[in-house]
Amino acid sequence: MLLYTLSVHFTFIKRIQHHKEERGKHEGIGNIKKCQVGRILLRNRRSVGHQEKLEPSCHKGNPQNIKLARASMGGPASLCLEAECAYVLFIVATFWITETLPLSVTALLPALMFPLFGIMSSKAVASSYFKDFHLLLIGVICLATSIEKWNLHKRIALRMVMMVGVNPAWLTLGFMSSTAFLSMWLSNTSTTAMVMPIVEAVAQQIISAEAEVEATQMTNCSGSTNLGLEMDECVSEHETNEKKEKAKPVTGHSNDAGKTSSKLESGKNAVTGTKYRTKKDHMMCKLMCLCITYSSTIGGLTTLTGTSTNLIFAEHFNMRYPECRCINFGSWFLLSFPAAIIILLLSWVWLQWLFLGFNFKEMLKCGKTKTVREKACAEVIKQEYKKLGPIRYQEIVTLILFVVMALLWFSRDPGFVSGWSALFSEYPGFATDSTVALLVGLLFFLIPAKKLTKTTPTGEIVAFDYSPLITWKEFQSFMPWDIAVLVGGGFALADGCEKSGLSEWIGNKLSPLGSLPVWLIILISSLLVTSLTEVASNPATITLLLPILSPLAEAIHVNPLYILIPSTLCTSFAFLLPVANPPNAIVFSYGHLNVMDMVKAGLGINIVGVAVVMLGMFTWIVPMFDLHTYPSWAPTVNNGTMP
Repeated sequence: MLLYTLSVHFTFIKRIQHHKEERGKHEGIGNIKKCQVGRILLRNRRSVGHQEKLEPSCHKGNPQNIKLARASMGGPASLCLEAECAYVLFIVATFWITETLPLSVTALLPALMFPLFGIMSSKAVASSYFKDFHLLLIGVICLATSIEKWNLHKRIALRMVMMVGVNPAWLTLGFMSSTAFLSMWLSNTSTTAMVMPIVEAVAQQIISAEAEVEATQMTNCSGSTNLGLEMDECVSEHETNEKKEKAKPVTGHSNDAGKTSSKLESGKNAVTGTKYRTKKDHMMCKLMCLCITYSSTIGGLTTLTGTSTNLIFAEHFNMRYPECRCINFGSWFLLSFPAAIIILLLSWVWLQWLFLGFNFKEMLKCGKTKTVREKACAEVIKQEYKKLGPIRYQEIVTLILFVVMALLWFSRDPGFVSGWSALFSEYPGFATDSTVALLVGLLFFLIPAKKLTKTTPTGEIVAFDYSPLITWKEFQSFMPWDIAVLVGGGFALADGCEKSGLSEWIGNKLSPLGSLPVWLIILISSLLVTSLTEVASNPATITLLLPILSPLAEAIHVNPLYILIPSTLCTSFAFLLPVANPPNAIVFSYGHLNVMDMVKAGLGINIVGVAVVMLGMFTWIVPMFDLHTYPSWAPTVNNGTMP
C-alpha cells in the first residue's frame, strides 16, 4: 500500500511538472514571463481602480501570489494550487484511515509535501505544528501525572462506587459515574486501564462467592438425597464410599454437578480463560466491561481537556474565527454536560436491558437483606479501599490543585458574568485556558512531595533536598507526544487548505446544500462523522473534517457552531468495534466480549448519542450561542464567486 501510494505520488508530481512545461512551451512564456503577465494584469486593474497587490507575485513561497500569477494565465491552471493541496489531503487521509504508517508519522507529511508543492514554506508549516493547544495539553498532563502517581484516581473511583451501593444495577451505574468523572480530567485510555482491574476483581469475587454459597447449600442436603438414591437404586458401592463423600461434600455432592463443573472448566481453558458458572455470570462480565469503555468515552465529552478531539476543535475554531471568544472551558462544559448526563443514563438503561434485563422492583428495594452477590461486591470494594490507607499529604495537595485549576477554568470568562480575565482588559484574549493549565502545571514541579534525607557520619538524619509532586521523567512517560504531533499535522493541513484556497473552493462547491433544511444537514454530517470514526482514529477524523465543515457552514450561511459542535461530539462515538479506540481494545483484551457483543451494544449507544446531540442542538445550546443568527465574526461568502 505504501509503495503503491508513493508511486502514485511521484507520478502525480511528474504530470504536474509536465503540464507546466507544456503550457510554457505552448504559450511561449516561462516563469519570468508569468511574473510579467502578473505585472501587466496589475497595471490593467490599477487603470480601472482596482488596487490589488499583485506586484509581489514574482516572489516565491507566497501561495496567494503564486495563485494570482497562475490565475492570470487563465484556464484550468488557476485551480492548480487547490488541486495540489487536495492531493496532499487525500494522501494524508488515506494513510490515516488505512494506518499504512503510524498516525503521528503520517501527520508529518504536510511538512514535507507543502513546501515541495509551493503551498506553504517550510518555516510556515513548522510554525503550524505547535499551537496554544500544546501548552494546554502540557498543563493537563502534569495534573494527570500527579493524580495517577499518588493513586488519587483510584480513591475517587472506589469512594463513588461505595456511595451508590452494591445492587448489580446500581453497581454498574456507580462504575459508570466514577469512570465518566475521571475521564473528564484524565485521558479515556488511562481511565479505562485504571478502572478495569478493579471491575475484573469485583466480577470474579462475585462469581466465586456465589459458587461457594451454592456448593454449601447443596452440601447441606446432599446426605439425605444421596441416601434416597442409594435405597432406590440399591447400589452397594455407594454405601462403602458414603463416609468419604460426607467428608468431602463440596467436590462429590452430585455426579451431574461434577459433569457440569468439568464442562465449565474445559470452557474456561479453551475459550476465554475465565470460569463462568452460568450464562448470567458471563452476561454480567460483558456488561461491566462495556459500561467502563463507554462511560470513559462519554465522560470525555464534557470538558475541553477530556479528549483530544475537543481540544482540536477548540484550537481550530479559535484560529479560524479569532474574533469569536465564545468557546472556552466554561461554555463547553455548559453545552456538553447535559448531553453527557443524558447519554450516560440512557446507555446504562440500554446495557442493563441488553445483558441482564431491567428489574425495577429489584433496583428500588430498600432496607432488605443483601444478597450473596451484593455482599461479595461490598467486601471486594471495601478491601480495595482499605489497601489505599488514609489519605496522604500528596493526595490532598493534588486534589487542591485539581480544584483550583477547574475553578480558574470556569471563572476565566463564564459569559453570564465578568470573569477574572477582565482584570487584564488591556490585553483581551491574551490569557486563555492554556495559561491556567501552565500556571497550575508548573506548581506540580515546585511543591515538595517529600523530603530527601541522608545520614551524617555522626548518625544524625538530616534533610538535604526535596522531591516534587512529579518529576520531568514522570511527566515525559505520561505525555502523549504522538497525539501532539498528530494534532500539529492537522493544524498544518488546515492552514494549507486555507492558504491554498481549497477550503473556499470546497465551500463553494457545497453551497447547493443550503437548499436542504438545517436539521438535515446537521444529521447528515453527524452520521458521516460517526461512521468514519469507527474505522479511523478520532483525532484523525476531526482533523480531516474540520477544514471541510467550516467552509460548508459559511457557504450555506449557517452559524459554523451549528455544524461544528455536533460533528465534534459525534467524533467520540466510536462504540462499535474493538479497534475503534484504545478503551474498546483494553476491555476487549480481557476476553469476556466478542465483536458482535460490542457491535450490538455500540449500535444502540451510537443511535442514542446522535439523537441526544440533535436534541441539544435545537434546545439548550441554541440560546447559548444564538445559533439561529449568522454571526458577524464569520466571513461572508459570495457563493457565485470562485476562488
